[in-house]
Amino acid sequence: MIATSPSAQQQKWDTLSFVSTLYLQPVLELLLRDVPAPWQAEIRLGLQEALVNAAKHGNRLDPAKCISVKYTASNSHLWWVIADQGSGFSHPSSCSEARDSNCHSHPGECGRGLYILYQIFDQVTWYNGGCELHLGKVVRQPRRLPLIR
Repeated sequence: MIATSPSAQQQKWDTLSFVSTLYLQPVLELLLRDVPAPWQAEIRLGLQEALVNAAKHGNRLDPAKCISVKYTASNSHLWWVIADQGSGFSHPSSCSEARDSNCHSHPGECGRGLYILYQIFDQVTWYNGGCELHLGKVVRQPRRLPLIR
């Protein structure tokens, strides 16, 4: 089990905000800055899925709406908090629930990205009705090696 994300008083959090877009390369580069090299490809995939979900499904690619990301790192843990300005959604509470989810508004799409999040991150927690996602990853003495190398 991963420790819960640190409070603002315990850890310095960096923040960035950007309009809803699928052009995420510069954002991902910044968010991966403190990620150890062996974990970068896997975490890039997970963060990209989370950010695409926020832009596409949360904000519906509305350029008037923003996505905000808070992020921090310690010696062994990495955390990200991703928030969109959408109306939220009924989020899965586990990997198997994400895998088995059925979405009528986007047939064949829903569930894959959420399943990836639960596979990559050690902590996946939703708040504010699904508009805020907390992700955590153990990178030192992990339970497993990276899936992608």
